[in-house]
Amino acid sequence: MNHLPSSYKVAIWDDSEKRLELEQILDRLPQKELARWALENSRDFLSLIDIGDAGEKNKIIRQAYEAFDARLRNEFSPHELRKAGFAANLLSKNAQNQIAKYAARVFVQAISTAHMRGHAIVSADYAIKVRNLQDADKLELVRQEREKQIRLAESFLANVIDKR
Repeated sequence: MNHLPSSYKVAIWDDSEKRLELEQILDRLPQKELARWALENSRDFLSLIDIGDAGEKNKIIRQAYEAFDARLRNEFSPHELRKAGFAANLLSKNAQNQIAKYAARVFVQAISTAHMRGHAIVSADYAIKVRNLQDADKLELVRQEREKQIRLAESFLANVIDKR
């Protein structure tokens, strides 16, 4: 049974063929590498997060990173990671604008990927939502973002294959 493409969890203007291509690559990544991919993919969006307090923002991000790393080392339970994810969701709830809100969701969903695979594509979709908000009329910006996501996923997959 083919489970791809997965359904969208967020309303976006997208290149569905590029999304499917991305999902097919992500599906081949082991859990830990998928989580690392999602977090790396979210890095470009951290600077777009604005909660009105840079110190608090950085503290929340640091704590989420620590929880993510602890989960990948099996030092945190899924429950502990979920708690950290809920705390990181304050970045979205306290966002000063729509771009900041969805940029925060890119990050929070990436953190959650350390627990559950399905969060990876949701994180990637939120990245597309940010691009939609930045320029609603340009599908080219969406394609560029998906191509960047695909290149990054391919590099993670190549590293997995090299380690075998």
